Amino acid sequence: MSANKQSLDLLRRAVAEAVGTAFLLAAVVGSGIMAERLAGGSQGLALLANTVATGAALLALILTFGQISGAHFNPAVTLADASQGGISWRDVPAYVGAQITGAFAGVAAANVMFGLPVYFASRHARAGWRQMFSEFVATFGLLAVIWGCSRLRSNATAFAVAAYIMAAYWFTASTSFANPAVTLARSASDTFAGVRPVDTPGFIVAELLGAAAATVLFRWLIPKLPDRAESVVLPHDENNY
Repeated sequence: MSANKQSLDLLRRAVAEAVGTAFLLAAVVGSGIMAERLAGGSQGLALLANTVATGAALLALILTFGQISGAHFNPAVTLADASQGGISWRDVPAYVGAQITGAFAGVAAANVMFGLPVYFASRHARAGWRQMFSEFVATFGLLAVIWGCSRLRSNATAFAVAAYIMAAYWFTASTSFANPAVTLARSASDTFAGVRPVDTPGFIVAELLGAAAATVLFRWLIPKLPDRAESVVLPHDENNY
């Protein structure tokens, strides 16, 4: 592939990651705002509505963008994929930059749609070791699902990832951010789905550690993984563009 074609391919994949992540955050934050306004003070009902909307959006977005970029939408997934040869390390900054940019764009869109400031720091406290451990568990589980399904049942990966995230909303104390870009962007919305900026570093460290631990485990569980992974989350062929 020529240098120009490689650059164009990377641009297309980065744009797919940015747009996909933007819509994911718009769904997470927007549904959280709508749910809180309509739930009549019931936190459980609001969380349920937020969960269903997030899972549905995530499934649709993975199916939409998976064949283009792999539908990572998550720096932890991108780093794990690169560590196993799924994408080149030289592409990682473009992916991560696109994911973070898209995440903040999605939060801004959600805030504006509901008549709120474009960005305003969250005051939703999610502090303490239990929250950090929850993020480790949430991200470990996410990468476990991705590695297991993408290697053994790739056609089911999108559905499995969406189902896992919906479940993890309920079985983790942190409601399963499991994504450094999501964590950063949700700190810029003082709404149902927000997190205080001061709590984000602990979340991000826990998420990266969880992703790394799952990647190491699945390299051992499935020792015959190819040197170059097909891709995460869905197979895509860079030579198609």
